[in-house]
Amino acid sequence: MNTKHHQIVIIGAGTAGITVAAQLLKKDKSLDVALIDPASKHYYQPAWTLVGAGTFNYKKTERDMAGLIPSGATWIQDYVDDIDPDNNKISVRKGDEITYDFLVACPGIQLDHDGIPGLKETLGKNDVCSNYTDPEHTWEVIKNFKGGNALFTQPATPIKCGGAPQKIMYLADDYFQKSGAKDKTNVIFATPGSVIFGTEPFKSTLQKVLERKDISVKYFHKLTKIDGPNKKAYYTITKFHDDPNRLYYNPKKNLGEEIISETEVVIPFDMVHLAPPQSAPDFIKKSKLAHQDGPSKGWLNVNKHTLQHTVYSNVFGLGDSAALPTAKTGAAIRKQAPVVVENLFRLMNKESSMDEGYQGYSSCPLVTGYGKMVLAEFKYDNIRDSDPLITTFIDTGKESYLMWLLKKYGLPFLYWELMLKGRA
Repeated sequence: MNTKHHQIVIIGAGTAGITVAAQLLKKDKSLDVALIDPASKHYYQPAWTLVGAGTFNYKKTERDMAGLIPSGATWIQDYVDDIDPDNNKISVRKGDEITYDFLVACPGIQLDHDGIPGLKETLGKNDVCSNYTDPEHTWEVIKNFKGGNALFTQPATPIKCGGAPQKIMYLADDYFQKSGAKDKTNVIFATPGSVIFGTEPFKSTLQKVLERKDISVKYFHKLTKIDGPNKKAYYTITKFHDDPNRLYYNPKKNLGEEIISETEVVIPFDMVHLAPPQSAPDFIKKSKLAHQDGPSKGWLNVNKHTLQHTVYSNVFGLGDSAALPTAKTGAAIRKQAPVVVENLFRLMNKESSMDEGYQGYSSCPLVTGYGKMVLAEFKYDNIRDSDPLITTFIDTGKESYLMWLLKKYGLPFLYWELMLKGRA
């Protein structure tokens, strides 16, 4: 077993890890920065919604990891098995130990296919698709759909890009209109949530989209089992089973539902798009860096403004694995990374005060159809946080073709050429 030491170790070379490393080295090239990540490929996942709707090339979302690691950083291409923050030590799968002065934990999020019975066995077949795993298969399912119940759903766990299960639904509905299948189709959105979106005016805009597209929404519906061969989705109604006004929007009577009990229902489907249950990686969940109990159990325990760990002062966490009460998006990371970088420099300079600059900003580019998008920007407590310069020229709370162009062309450029190079 070899032991290697680095001044700053970053776990994860995804959006957060590469952005933080690039910004650190841009400020000081002499820093000893190491990134731990086993992946040989890096993906721009926000475009997978468009791939799933047949309007973006999957290959353009993929790049070699080796070409993205910032110059001057050490890439340790291995899996993390264990983190020992009491001794500033990380164990990796090949048997080595990595020690550090400062740690940045941003390993992203993992898909827990075992979290819903039947999901692992049926995902990718039986017209069960997911942009989170194979957006090209999603496009095949949508293209071949001829009518019936088109079910779109999501789990009760936190997920990356919480708006993604809606976006592909709106695009699929547009495609059904073009293909002639819409008149023979019930588009259904079943969600464990209580609203279509938490922040105004985006919520009201999306309500109008639901009305225009005649989409049926089922709130407080938690997916508990999926039977692919028989094309049935099982749900538990978590609240308001006796209050249709809270439970349903635009209810339909011809869905063929089976009522098992007051709080259990089965929805038959002819296709289903779902987001699998998700969690922080296992090595985070079992470590002392995670919340040990409560609603955030298993997620990184960091201060929501400084992103510094609440117990280990030389540790920071950001990105999807952090227990932050905001949406898990790349846009959130763009605002989190500079705060982490600033606070690392403060620690290295022996300063006691931390920058509390992260206010929960996140953004959800809500594609509502081909050529239409709403740019939902918000911060903690579901407060709108739209860019004042952009909103001078365009109302980002309304559907816009210019926002669609931003999604398809502008944001990928921002990602590859600015964020990952430490420039944004």
